[in-house]
Amino acid sequence: MEAVNVSNNLRLKRRQGINLVAAELVEIKPLFANRTLPMLCQPIVEGVNLSTWAVNNQELINTNLLWHGGILFRNFSVKEIAEFENFIQVVSGDLLEYRDRSSPRSAIQGKIYTSTDYPADQSIFLHSENSYAASWPLKIFFHCVTPAQQSGETPIADTRRLFQKINPKICDRFIEKGVMYIRNFGDGFGLPWQTVFQTENPAEVEEFCHSNNIEFEWKPGNRLRTRSTRQAVATHPKTGETVWFNHAAFFHVTTLDTKIRTALLAEFSEADLPHNTYYGDASPIEIEVLDAIRSVYQQETVIFPWQAGDILMLDNMLTAHGRHPFIGKRKVVVGMSEIFSN
Repeated sequence: MEAVNVSNNLRLKRRQGINLVAAELVEIKPLFANRTLPMLCQPIVEGVNLSTWAVNNQELINTNLLWHGGILFRNFSVKEIAEFENFIQVVSGDLLEYRDRSSPRSAIQGKIYTSTDYPADQSIFLHSENSYAASWPLKIFFHCVTPAQQSGETPIADTRRLFQKINPKICDRFIEKGVMYIRNFGDGFGLPWQTVFQTENPAEVEEFCHSNNIEFEWKPGNRLRTRSTRQAVATHPKTGETVWFNHAAFFHVTTLDTKIRTALLAEFSEADLPHNTYYGDASPIEIEVLDAIRSVYQQETVIFPWQAGDILMLDNMLTAHGRHPFIGKRKVVVGMSEIFSN
């Protein structure tokens, strides 16, 4: 009932014109005329401090985030990572440590991380952060310190629209079966388990796995294999909307770049791949199903060029994100908040 009321309130506030003016300091409008994602929030007078403004406009921010899925804060002259961190704390509370990792990231300061340490020539498929895990952040924030010389965008997509556009028969199959994730650590590819679980102690890994419904087995040479089954479709806790929320395509071997996929399959058996996905009953996901899912992601992808100082605030369950390859120096940092689990 609460989620339904929130959804109704969002529609009411939209009709009342909550996007028009916030104390005549900022302008809020869609970044693209033909899309609702992302909303653009920018000052219309000089000297507006983003964190100070946010303190007095929490409802405006939260309403727009739930309605649109993402807000791009631009031209607020955010230059220091500490300002970015403070903004997250103002609008969303304490930041989260990055655990149960899937992407290589480096800590910048506190709980602010590089968005990813993947090589510049590699793309990252769209995903919702930690949707393969037992718990995940409800919000994720990106801050562009230095835009790339060429490309390097952070593409985004509305997960509500993904669910609506993926063939209902595919959705029903995933709803019934879920997604199984199999990961292997310590074989020379991908992240080592010490990085993923942020510990050198196998007993702590086992405790984490027990607490998060992850099956595990230790292989010779201090190597680890894990297996977990999660939801493919979820209900947003505040809006009650159904979202496509999983790493089924992201982790599947067929989504990898052709050269990387070929090298991995030449080196490892399918069971020993760094990561792969299956239906929740361990049966293989059909290639035509994966192709159909990837096609919908492509259709729904929204792309905009980064500008220095930009902050992108996403509802992690309503909006997926990725990364395009780039040329030149690029520095985009990330912070996460509001842990949630079903």
